Amino acid sequence: MRRVSRTLLGAVLLSTATLVSADPMPTLTYPDTYQQDLVEVQFGERVADPYRWLENDVRTDPEVADWVKRQNGLTQAYLTTLPQRDWFAQRIRALTDYERFGLPQKAGKAYFYTRNSGLQNQSQLFVRSGLNGAPRLLIDPNTWAKDGATALDAWVPSHDGKLLAYSVQDGGSDWRTIKLIDVKTGKVMADEIKWAKFTGIAWVGSEGFLYSRFPQPQPGQEFQSLNTNQAIYFHRVGTPQAADELVYATPDRPELGHFATVTADDRWMVISTSRGTDAKYELHAIPLAGQRLGGVTAAKAGRGKRSWQVHPLVSGLDHEWRLIEGMGDTLYFATNKDAPKLKVVKVDLTAAPVAAASPTGVRFGFSDVIPERAETLDRAQIVGNRLILSYLRDAASTAEVVSLDGKPVRQIVLSAIGKATGFTGRPGDPETFYAFSSFNQPSAIYRFDSNTGVSTPFALPKLTFSPDDYAVEQRFYASKDGTRVPMFVVRKKGLASAGRAAPTLLYGYGGFDVSLTPAFSAVRMAWLEAGGVFAMANLRGGGEYGKAWHDGGRLANKQNVFDDFIAAGEYLIAQGITPKDGLTVQGGSNGGLLVGAVVNQRPDLFAAGNAAVGVMDMLRFDRFTAGRYWVDDYGYPGKEADFRVLRAYSPYHNIKPAVNYPAMLVTTADTDDRVVPGHSFKYIAALQAAQAGPKPHLIRIETRAGHGSGKPTDKVVEEGADILAFLAQWSGLAVPE
Repeated sequence: MRRVSRTLLGAVLLSTATLVSADPMPTLTYPDTYQQDLVEVQFGERVADPYRWLENDVRTDPEVADWVKRQNGLTQAYLTTLPQRDWFAQRIRALTDYERFGLPQKAGKAYFYTRNSGLQNQSQLFVRSGLNGAPRLLIDPNTWAKDGATALDAWVPSHDGKLLAYSVQDGGSDWRTIKLIDVKTGKVMADEIKWAKFTGIAWVGSEGFLYSRFPQPQPGQEFQSLNTNQAIYFHRVGTPQAADELVYATPDRPELGHFATVTADDRWMVISTSRGTDAKYELHAIPLAGQRLGGVTAAKAGRGKRSWQVHPLVSGLDHEWRLIEGMGDTLYFATNKDAPKLKVVKVDLTAAPVAAASPTGVRFGFSDVIPERAETLDRAQIVGNRLILSYLRDAASTAEVVSLDGKPVRQIVLSAIGKATGFTGRPGDPETFYAFSSFNQPSAIYRFDSNTGVSTPFALPKLTFSPDDYAVEQRFYASKDGTRVPMFVVRKKGLASAGRAAPTLLYGYGGFDVSLTPAFSAVRMAWLEAGGVFAMANLRGGGEYGKAWHDGGRLANKQNVFDDFIAAGEYLIAQGITPKDGLTVQGGSNGGLLVGAVVNQRPDLFAAGNAAVGVMDMLRFDRFTAGRYWVDDYGYPGKEADFRVLRAYSPYHNIKPAVNYPAMLVTTADTDDRVVPGHSFKYIAALQAAQAGPKPHLIRIETRAGHGSGKPTDKVVEEGADILAFLAQWSGLAVPE
């Protein structure tokens, strides 16, 4: 049966009075959404999917486009009536309007860094000749598109700093176009790489660079077809993409993805291969400078085509292996092999390899440099002749310097509970840069000398608020099964000292080994300025406590994530931090799944929710774009045991009819080719059809935007104001006069 487009059946009737609570209820007439008579039998169970037609691409299906237009019309008509919206928009914009810098990267005598003057839609890329040289604008992505939605993504200078490769992101898509610029002249060169995705840029001298790409998709399928057969190519400067050399591919295993890294001295290329999002890798090495690997001599570099001699280092996809750096023929890695919270090891590639049939899958003899500790190793980097180690201690950063043989040198003193990032550098050069931020502190950039241990400011933000006005606490609570879970709580100090409850925004993720750490957000700060509380729970499924913490919240253990989040909400109410009718929840991507699942399971607990770009149909997620990678965390819908688990919590399939749901604002974007917007479309259609209480259940669909990265400042401000106004309206948060 062909579906029929429907028009909006009724006017939107809204009270224009100033509302700071859930009463009076607005009367909404949702757009009529066609329901297919589609039922499939899966493992003996009948599974209805009445909104499958909403999976179609909004750019190519006029009926989906019409549905999107009607839903957005209803949502915007509602949001414009909210009295808090203008205040939030003004405050988010003001809190965003400060000069901010990215971490500098040194190449030759040049220093490259990004800078945003405040409200520019996209940050610009600058270069200096010497640390104190005059800054020169090199790339300004604000000139690329009228709507500001074309962004500068990655950028990597050649080792001598004379050329720079950079990737362009358009409309929020994961697809990238890689280009080259001559640093001295500022001229963009003719080189252009298409269909790169989930890629790095790794220079081989100044000769060219390595990148990862997929085959060109069929017309009309660019934003929905599965991503398979990723391969690594070498692009030689000054040649067309058609002449690029295939370096590594696995056509017999199309599900594998490949990522290339080159050591700072250009001696070794390391290929990291994985099957999904789980950090389990195979490693291969390619000698680049004519050296011997395990008794085999590589071809030397030349102007003609290279001989890419690939040698296995680790096979089996069993453990995490992160290349730290190479020094000569010794490579350093961080790994969780025999170390769930990771350790640092090294390997001499000129030594004879172990037997190929080794049951461990490791082909060379690795030796420990830094053994596993109680804290989780977050990052390791060689700078000068030192190792800089960053650890997570209860989800907050610590950092220290050790010698290359693992002996302590000094601690790096951080000023508060927060997150330290960066510390990139090169062997032989003691200079590095790092950024420190927290919930109440925007990112500050410091230059660090690994020899002396001295940190000096490079760029400090000028603030329009006082960080000292806000208290950042870390608390611990018990989940359903008694597991101790950490949670950050941020609020005004006066509110904390008085012990008053206030509407609270609880944020979570809980998946894919991702660690949630303290970070500044102008949107969150606006919520805090309004008198609200922000809480962030470090749920199982993340990486805060290593492999066991990740394993405790994935596959058959996924319900633990939802239990942890529900327990966080119950704790905030029990402790008098938020009133029972003042708890709101938010999460994006896997966190959007989290919000959809917990709202289904405990609709009574939450006043309102924002599920952003969420994975909402757990029975079909693996059929689109990057969804096939997620089976490491979610399981395979086509396997019965996994199907039973997924069916039990899938947000789309577990909406309860005729139950009073909290107010819900679902947010997504038309160019999201990571979590395709059909997930959110189907979920909100089912929620609206379920007559799930009198509170609004709406969807906000951004245009020319994707999963999140590259979003212009104007869109960030507008979206943030809409979300906060909605959550404030239904949690009772009254903004200042």
